[in-house]
Amino acid sequence: MRVALATCVRKPEPDPDEELLAQALARAGARPRVLAWDDPGARWDEVELCVLRSTWNYPRRPGAFLAWVDRVAAATRLCNPREVVRWNLHKGYLRELADRGVPVVETAHVPRGAAPGLARLLAERGWTEAVVKPAVSAASFGTWRVGQVDAEAQQGRFAADVAARDTMVQPYMRAVEGHGERALVWIDGALTHAIRKQPRFFGEDEEVSAALEIAADERAVAEAALAPLADALLYARVDVVRDDLGAPRVMELELIEPSLYLLQHPPALARLVAAIVRRLRAG
Repeated sequence: MRVALATCVRKPEPDPDEELLAQALARAGARPRVLAWDDPGARWDEVELCVLRSTWNYPRRPGAFLAWVDRVAAATRLCNPREVVRWNLHKGYLRELADRGVPVVETAHVPRGAAPGLARLLAERGWTEAVVKPAVSAASFGTWRVGQVDAEAQQGRFAADVAARDTMVQPYMRAVEGHGERALVWIDGALTHAIRKQPRFFGEDEEVSAALEIAADERAVAEAALAPLADALLYARVDVVRDDLGAPRVMELELIEPSLYLLQHPPALARLVAAIVRRLRAG
């Protein structure tokens, strides 16, 4: 039962889940290997299953990453599946969630090469503060905060971002400083736990809480977001934040390489290991 845990040659930051998962899989009788997606010498055809984990540098080379996904999917089984990875890579999926009636954080999608004025965009939306991020991003790559008072001064930075890649602008959600952004972890058909994340921007370290119970309204939003995909998923994370009226909204749907905060909730680790081993034994 050979399983690859996919990472990258140089992680932008440590992965607390990696060693826990590898050791637990070994105890369960699997033969885990930690292999980097960007290592040309890695042999994906020698494993029976590849589980995407800390491939966190892919936003810098999304085309190469998708080509690798195609190669691995042709050589072995991939979790989450190739179709899910391709759909989730670009955060334009937020439009699709909204079209299905899932409450999402309001988002201005700015295509690469466009030239909008950042100050005007914020004024038209009525946002006093906002967050700018790439449409293809991981580990807070390229994410920064801006306010109306400094939007004119930051126009050059914004223009450089948009010249390089599709970009998103979202209102800065005040609840991240109180109730906090909640990361809801989903493994093999069920939500297992949540953690509270501190606001984080490019270059900053992640700070998270201990495991938390999932509020009923946040659970309902997460399950609605995952519903059409649930049968295809081994794992998922739904990042949720409350709006000014206190209602939960999806900030991001993480289906490629999310931290699952297994250290904070050992039952989630056990559930993930059992699900991987079951897939290996199913052949």
